[in-house]
Amino acid sequence: MDENAQWLSQEAFDRLTAELEHLKGPGRQEIVDRIASAREEGDLKENGGYHAAKEEQGKAEARIRYLEQLLENSYVGDAPKGDGSVAPGQLVKAKIGDREMEFLFGNREIAGSSDLSVYSEKSPLGEAINGAKPGDKVSYKAPNGTEMQVEVISAEPYTG
Repeated sequence: MDENAQWLSQEAFDRLTAELEHLKGPGRQEIVDRIASAREEGDLKENGGYHAAKEEQGKAEARIRYLEQLLENSYVGDAPKGDGSVAPGQLVKAKIGDREMEFLFGNREIAGSSDLSVYSEKSPLGEAINGAKPGDKVSYKAPNGTEMQVEVISAEPYTG
């Protein structure tokens, strides 16, 4: 397995695959139709509908490229069982500064429409806690330059 591969639950993989198929098929055609319809209205310089549709097309094409790359470079299955240490696919409880937080560790796409906060293993916090066990204390530099103290309380497989 590629070390850059990201874990996805089966549910997340299926949901993202369906989104990709829609974007590449009917979604792409809907945007093309809107662009063609707006183009028929005349002067493109001042045609808000045309410019909005072209912007939407750019966003959709970027999302398609992102999903293709993510799905191609992911591994799918149950969250890693692990030994209680922090790993992608784990629901983590940690004390960060003086606040206790619970969040999903891994790719934001795993959480779907849930209200869970998600931290990537590539984020400053993620890099600091990856592999940490309950009771471990680590620190990381926040984007504002502040040194943050973190204590891992628990890490359990995410069942989403």
